[in-house]
Amino acid sequence: MVEAGHHSASEPSQVAEQGELFPDASLPDELVGYRGPAACQIAGITYRQLDYWARTKLVAPSIRTAHGSGSQRLYSFKDVLVLKVVKRLLDTGVSLQNIRVAVEHLAVRGVRDLAKVTLFSDGTTVYECTSPEEIVDLLQGGQGVFGIAVSGAMQEISGTIHEFPAERADGGVIETMTPDELTQRRNARRTG
Repeated sequence: MVEAGHHSASEPSQVAEQGELFPDASLPDELVGYRGPAACQIAGITYRQLDYWARTKLVAPSIRTAHGSGSQRLYSFKDVLVLKVVKRLLDTGVSLQNIRVAVEHLAVRGVRDLAKVTLFSDGTTVYECTSPEEIVDLLQGGQGVFGIAVSGAMQEISGTIHEFPAERADGGVIETMTPDELTQRRNARRTG
């Protein structure tokens, strides 16, 4: 079950839209996706989880679905973000049934809107908060909750997604950009 601040899951709140999240044309869009193995690495899940979630339609690839043997699913940036959020909810003990409701609720939002969402859970119910006031209202109950800032997951993914091969929905080639100096230093620090 998802409880969204002072509004129900079936009635999305009227929230002002923030500016461009990806103003740079080189960043992800609806026509660029990532194959299953890359989506798994980016989201921190196993291929078995990815396959199960796709077959049960928990998180289905929005760019291209698999059509039999040899075909490849293609996951959008938003799909990978939702995969990461699902993984975090699972890690904190939320049931797949409640995660499914949360995912259905998040699916109606665009990537820009997701950046403003913080999910809280007490282990059984998932709450969506989009403003500081909603967070304060939730915490005043005194119950223990944990939070997942979708914007934090989005920043993590944005920082690492360019290290993985992307594919155009129409099969076109994506030119890889040479990493800048800061990215090269960051990668060198990670590898030792």
